[in-house]
Amino acid sequence: MNMRPLQPTPFIDDRSHPHVYVATGEDPYDNTRQVLSQINLAAVKGKRVLLKPNAGRIATADSGITTNPQVVAAAIDVFLEAEASVAVGESPITGVRTMEAFEATGIASVALERNCPLIVMDARQPVHVIIEDGVAIQSLEVCPEVVDYDVVVSIPVMKTHMHTVVTLAVKNMKGCLWRRTKVDLHMLPPIEDMDDKPLNIAIADMASVLRPHLSIIDGTTGMEGLGPSAGQAKKLDLVLAGIDPLAVDAVACSLMGVKAEDVPHLRICAERGYGVIDISRIQVNPAKWRDFTSPFEPPPDNLSIHFSGINILDEMSCSACQSTVLMLLNRYGEQVFDSFPGQENVTIAIGKGHQSIPCGTLCIGNCTAQHKKQGVFVPGCPPVATHILEMISESKPEESPDVQIEQSC
Repeated sequence: MNMRPLQPTPFIDDRSHPHVYVATGEDPYDNTRQVLSQINLAAVKGKRVLLKPNAGRIATADSGITTNPQVVAAAIDVFLEAEASVAVGESPITGVRTMEAFEATGIASVALERNCPLIVMDARQPVHVIIEDGVAIQSLEVCPEVVDYDVVVSIPVMKTHMHTVVTLAVKNMKGCLWRRTKVDLHMLPPIEDMDDKPLNIAIADMASVLRPHLSIIDGTTGMEGLGPSAGQAKKLDLVLAGIDPLAVDAVACSLMGVKAEDVPHLRICAERGYGVIDISRIQVNPAKWRDFTSPFEPPPDNLSIHFSGINILDEMSCSACQSTVLMLLNRYGEQVFDSFPGQENVTIAIGKGHQSIPCGTLCIGNCTAQHKKQGVFVPGCPPVATHILEMISESKPEESPDVQIEQSC
């Protein structure tokens, strides 16, 4: 099935000077209702509305990883009151079961209370979508619910991201890609004569056909630093909403202390005319919205600086592998060192872009398979931290603490 997935927008806004609404307070439910009350939702009467939160990992909302369930609850209530039919859907990262994630986040509970369906968006076969002017990608495999529903609402968490600077309403739509095809965007080769990472260009290509009709950004508890899943939770107690996802993302960026123009996928989208990121052109309510600014710690340029004695070689990895490595080192760093006796530093490689790596490297993930003879190779996409620990423990030499792990390099 080849088609453009999203239905035409039922909402009306000034495309040159779009509106974004911000609410702050201790109650995320009230904040969400407040911002949505300023948007004319009359056009959703009788329509099917799909809410797409951040619920792709097993985590609670206070971690800053997943969308606060009270934000989702308020969105369900508001759209039901507008006489729409509402469902909540997600397609999580590899290895995560959708319903388990909904339970962990608390979204399952609030949906059940409201008789709101929860959808496993990977259950059915995908829709093949052609991207006519794609630069990095020319097509996508999209979850079919994106086609079935009249209105798609992106409800991300306000987070930094190690590959894309931030992950907000536009990038959250990557969770509408079917099953493992999400990973494909991380596996693209460099694009000739373009300085931007292929991932960022691919997200902009995706946005040409997968921009949400309405966006609600959950800033109740965000994540700074090593986002999207290994950073620090940051309490903000605010919610944003608007029709132009680029404008909503731009205001969220500003509140995070980030210029939207410095976020490659947003800049590329704006250059292509998909929306507005120039803050001077965005009508933000309330006028004092800048008072809510709380700069986020940016993602580090080099993951190794967080772990003494660890050298992380990261070439074109995805966030799933990065998160696995960070979890491994945070939880089992001492055991990792013990498994490499006699080595002053431990080198870990992730990602598919390595031309060569040093002998004695711990190669994590299928993307490093071509270098598996350089040290210890742990397959998986991604492997879990406990499996990595088991593999390197089994490879640990017993004869002498000075003996290196056997290499064929």
